[in-house]
Amino acid sequence: MEDAELIDRIKNGQSAAYGDLVRKYQDRVFNACWRICGHLEDARDLTQEAFLKAYEGLDGFRRESGFYTWVFRVAVNLALSHRRKAHRRREVSLDQTLQMKGSQADGLAKHVAAGTQDDPARTVGEAELQARVVRALQALDDDHRAVIVLRDVEGFDYQEIGEILQIPPGTVKSRLHRARLALCQSVRAGERDR
Repeated sequence: MEDAELIDRIKNGQSAAYGDLVRKYQDRVFNACWRICGHLEDARDLTQEAFLKAYEGLDGFRRESGFYTWVFRVAVNLALSHRRKAHRRREVSLDQTLQMKGSQADGLAKHVAAGTQDDPARTVGEAELQARVVRALQALDDDHRAVIVLRDVEGFDYQEIGEILQIPPGTVKSRLHRARLALCQSVRAGERDR
C-alpha cells in the first residue's frame, strides 16, 4: 500500500495503519540514528521518538515531500541534537563493530582488503580495518557524519538529502566530498598508527 493511502487512512481514524508505515521504515530509520549517534540503545530510543513525533505531527504533514523523507528528517534532527547534547564521546568496541557485518564499514574493509593475499591474518586485519572505519565515522563532525550516513549507508540522492537536512543539493555535494576525504584520511592515519 502506498504511503499516501496509509496517511489518508490514519487521518480518517484508522490509527493502526501507522503500524504499516513504521514497519516499512523502522529498520532504515534505526540504522541512520545508530550511525549518527553511535550508540545502539540511544538509536532505539531515537527511532521510537522519531516515529512518535511523526505520528503526532501527521496532521501538519503537507506532503511536499514523501513520508519517508519527512520521517528521516525528524530522525536525523533528533540524532544530531542528541549527539550535540552528549557530554562525552562514546567509545566503539571491537565487539560492537563485529556486529556490523553488511555495513558500510564492512564493505569498505572488504574493498581495501581485496588487494591482499589470502592468509590467516586477513580476517583479523579486516576486523581491525572495520573498527578503524567505525571510529573514523564516529569522529566526523555531525554535519559530515549525517551526509555520509544518508548517502553512503541509506542511499538517498542529493535532492533527498537536501530536503532532510534542509540545505541545497550543492552543499550536500561539497559536504559529502569533504566528509569522504576526512573519513579516508582518518582510516589511513589509523593504519599508520598501528
